[in-house]
Amino acid sequence: MDLLSIKDPSFLKNLSNKELEELSREIRQFLIEKLSVTGGHIGPNLGVVELTIALHKCFDSPKDKFLWDVGHQSYVHKILTGRACQFDTLRQHKGLCGFPKMIESEHDVWETGHSSTSLSAAMGMAIARDLKREDSHIVPIIGDGALTGGMALEALNHIGHEKKKLIVILNDNEMSIAPNVGALHSVLGRLRTAGKYHWVKDELEYLLKKVPAIGGQLAATAERIKDSLKYLFVSGIFFEELGITYLGPVDGHDYEDLFQNLAYAKNRKGLYCCM
Repeated sequence: MDLLSIKDPSFLKNLSNKELEELSREIRQFLIEKLSVTGGHIGPNLGVVELTIALHKCFDSPKDKFLWDVGHQSYVHKILTGRACQFDTLRQHKGLCGFPKMIESEHDVWETGHSSTSLSAAMGMAIARDLKREDSHIVPIIGDGALTGGMALEALNHIGHEKKKLIVILNDNEMSIAPNVGALHSVLGRLRTAGKYHWVKDELEYLLKKVPAIGGQLAATAERIKDSLKYLFVSGIFFEELGITYLGPVDGHDYEDLFQNLAYAKNRKGLYCCM
């Protein structure tokens, strides 16, 4: 596909998963070639190619609003909204901005640089939407590092209290500009060692080994089981206690997984966090 010919994300609606996978490869190659010349934030954008495509396929921007908490993660969004032809000027004087910029596109509904502000902005937009009796989805995308920011935690508190319709995307990629610190970052690791978690893990491994013929092979997948149990019994609890329905973990590079969970959150009332 000629990325330079893209005008808006509507073309995604008619693409198959196989075609979307090819588009993902082309976008990654495009970013590597362009950013090797202009510079820019390549890692965060290579990590959200499928997620960004899935969001634009499932939702209808700019009616539905995407708020990128870390603005320099919006390069794929810029490509899909008709700005690929400007990437030679990225971060240059009078060129394409490295962050969402409202004067660049109607699809940039929130201007942001660095982290932890998207949830409070999304809450404000949701309140305004409901006051005006509009029908749209507000989708903030925030990382695990940004979630430790004080403003993000205040916003989660407010969101859980008001019960407004929001879909929060938590991009848990274990990446940030500096090492993550603090209790929230550490809680998943600490809870992994909790007695209840180990009890469930050990019991499941024991049962698997009892399965005739294939029990040993199943038990060999204990590391994956361990991670799955961590999310099943631990990770969602934090959000559920705030009144936010947790969906996940979601493989951010698997279109089927992304579409299934985004569609579920989109078509039901309430607060959802997809991870």
